[in-house]
Parts: sequence; structure tokens; C-alpha cells
Amino acid sequence: MSRQIHSPQDLGCIVRETRKRLKLTQPQLALAANVGVRFIVELEAGKSTLRLENILRVLQALGGVLSLEGMDSLIGKLNENSPHNPELAKNTDTPIPL
Repeated sequence: MSRQIHSPQDLGCIVRETRKRLKLTQPQLALAANVGVRFIVELEAGKSTLRLENILRVLQALGGVLSLEGMDSLIGKLNENSPHNPELAKNTDTPIPL
């Protein structure tokens, strides 16, 4: 099952719900993810300045993954206009959209 996350609070809520469904305490999750208990508390509270590396550790410990959707068309356009694209090298006047 996938759920959309629009804020740090959304992520924290999902982490808390998942932890509780797995019947884990915050200290147990912290140990499994190799982070501090305070980090788990702050993550579940929706703190917005946490390290992504540690968030990924917690998600992995819970059996989850982080994925992005809806950016494929934008990435394709950027790759077409990339300065590393051999077709673009023929025409140096082509602007690269940002």
C-alpha cells in the first residue's frame, strides 16, 4: 500500500502508525534503525529538519521504501535538454528549461 505524504507531519503519522502496528516501542525502532530514541520522537512529531539519511534508515527498519511519482515527464524533458545530450551539442542556441 502506498500513501501520499505532503508534510513532515504526514510522514511522522505514518511512521508512528506502522511502528505501533508492528508492536514496536520507540526505543526498539531506534535500535533497529541505528538512530537515537529522540530522533524517533522528533520524526513521529513531524519535525521538518531531520536528516534524510536517518529517515531512510527508519523507513527501511519498518520495511518501507521512499519513492517519487509524477516526475517522470519532467525528468524526460530535462534529459532531452541536458548539455550532455549529443543532439544538443549540435545546436548551442537551445535554452535549457529550469
